[in-house]
Amino acid sequence: WLRRCTHYLFIVVVAVNSTLLTINAGDYIFYTDWAWTSYTVFSISQTLMLVVGATYYLTFTGVPGTATYYALIMTVYTWIAKAAWFSLGYPYDFIVTPVWLPSAMLLDLVYWATKKNKHSLILFGGVLVGMSLPLFNMVNLITVADPLETAFKYPRPTLPPYMTPIEPQVGKFYNSPVALGAGAGAVLGCTFAALGCKLNTWTYRWMAA
Repeated sequence: WLRRCTHYLFIVVVAVNSTLLTINAGDYIFYTDWAWTSYTVFSISQTLMLVVGATYYLTFTGVPGTATYYALIMTVYTWIAKAAWFSLGYPYDFIVTPVWLPSAMLLDLVYWATKKNKHSLILFGGVLVGMSLPLFNMVNLITVADPLETAFKYPRPTLPPYMTPIEPQVGKFYNSPVALGAGAGAVLGCTFAALGCKLNTWTYRWMAA
């Protein structure tokens, strides 16, 4: 029972952190001032939170499909949290879309197709999630009504000089937010998938001690 409680606690902690990252990704201040930069950073951060929690959950149960279930938990948490913040008058212009579900499905598919091979899950699953989530996250960006209008409607203090954003050259590949997020996510996704598997091992060993 202690191991199971620890497992559920971990799921809740990671899902809540994922929700907070998503809330910030929809922040009109971040989007208006740091459009592509913030998009890339939050795409990577959401990739890592999804892959570590989903991999942990997947290897804990050993049942393909639980990664998608975990992504559903993240989605529902975010709907609840954003609705609460919106009701308090915070100006969200992002519509919350279940962007994690397709990436989590790929993770489940790898686990099932490789007959529950953890190393394949880490390598192939991590790369697939890392490369796909920034692409799916663009759906969130497309649903922005008008961030500049929101910024004028809800003014905030002037940014200090060191926070003044530099206009990116969006047309170049290496400055593309999706390409940059997918490249970094593919590398880091493997690392965090390995961490998810390792956390599962540590949980069992700790409980057995």
